[in-house]
Amino acid sequence: MKHAVDAKTLVVLGTGGTIAGQADAQTDHVGYSAAQIGVDQLVESVPPLADALDGCRLVTEQVAQIDSKDMSWLVWQQLAQRCAFWLTDPAVQSLVITHGTDTLEETAWFLQSVLQPAKPVVLTCAMRPATALVPDGPQNLLDAVTVALDQRASGVLAVCAGVVHDALRVQKIQSYRLDAFDSGPDGPCGHVEQGRVRWAGKSDSAGHGHVTAGLQAVANAAEPPWVEIVINHQGADGRQVDALVRAGVKGLVAAGTGNGSLHADLEAALLRAQESGVRVVRASRCCQGRVLPTPGDTLPDSNGLSPVKARISLMLALLASDGPADAG
Repeated sequence: MKHAVDAKTLVVLGTGGTIAGQADAQTDHVGYSAAQIGVDQLVESVPPLADALDGCRLVTEQVAQIDSKDMSWLVWQQLAQRCAFWLTDPAVQSLVITHGTDTLEETAWFLQSVLQPAKPVVLTCAMRPATALVPDGPQNLLDAVTVALDQRASGVLAVCAGVVHDALRVQKIQSYRLDAFDSGPDGPCGHVEQGRVRWAGKSDSAGHGHVTAGLQAVANAAEPPWVEIVINHQGADGRQVDALVRAGVKGLVAAGTGNGSLHADLEAALLRAQESGVRVVRASRCCQGRVLPTPGDTLPDSNGLSPVKARISLMLALLASDGPADAG
């Protein structure tokens, strides 16, 4: 930790990721090692942060140091508890979390679902390591602090390449480009321009109709309920579903084609799973748009969530209740 807490405080929590990565060559943007630089060093590498803070005290804490592709339930538990700790401090205005891009959208939705914070919790990241000739992490961190201190900010947000996304909509859609995230057809909720936030529409991620476990249930669970994603495709059949059911899976998210459509054989297996007591939710593998329910649907839809976010909501629903629960 870098400073003692005082009035008007912003906390930066580090978890690793590309933003903290290092490569042997400045031109290497893919052959790097993630999570090599501590959050203190990241903050110190952005001198303009002092002006952006505008007198607000800065506190840093290293919660984890991992490549986000390796994000685990244990790290999620620790991160949620540290966020909750700081959010309850009346001196703390907001949080910024440095995170890898690969699972950022999942962590954002997990934190929003579990904490539903009124104060802003802003995740930021980088597509280039800190050792790049022109790294994007410092600007992203500066922009995240700008958003976190904006009086109109609330809930869990993500900031990358000057674009502000909310936890509900954000998706990584690009494997290499600096502007790697998208908010679908509704668009982002804002942009950072010359040190100021220009807000657009912002969806209500707080409730969204989800049955969700609270922080205590998450903290007490040694591991989450087992929920897997199965994908519809040409020739999809039910063997994978049947095998998962036999192995004890508790929930299944079907990433359907188009409007959540499923091969007849896969759908039959999912219906068998549902009848056996496995929770099943139907999403779409399309990166834009959502499943629009129709009368007589036999499998519940994800209420607009992508497959990976529907999986998180289903895990939390299973944690929250032993009775029927809806991940959508």
